[in-house]
Amino acid sequence: VQLVESGGGLVQPGGSLRLSCAASGFTLDDYAIGWFRQAPGKEREGVSCISRGSATYYVDSVKGRFTISRDNAKNTVSLQMNSLKVEDTAVYYCAARSTCASYTSSARFVLWWGQGTLVTVSS
Repeated sequence: VQLVESGGGLVQPGGSLRLSCAASGFTLDDYAIGWFRQAPGKEREGVSCISRGSATYYVDSVKGRFTISRDNAKNTVSLQMNSLKVEDTAVYYCAARSTCASYTSSARFVLWWGQGTLVTVSS
């Protein structure tokens, strides 16, 4: 069982990035998938989650800017990030979850983690 994130990098404020979470050893569609981030010196926070039924959830700070989606044919979940801000700089992790409950503040329902991908927003 493995989750691998990709798509991180350096982008200027106002720019966009698309993160991808690919799974091997299991089918992403069978699980809720969450995206977390951890900035230097800060606690990890959940920013988005997509349920098994494809309901989507976003923390207030990213609503209207980030979009989470599934591609079942590719067994991936993506996080499209637009209008990026300096404060979005962090390592982003995807995680397979049993539920999106408490997705913003708890890793309680996380089953597997990816290794993370660094997003740096800077001019």
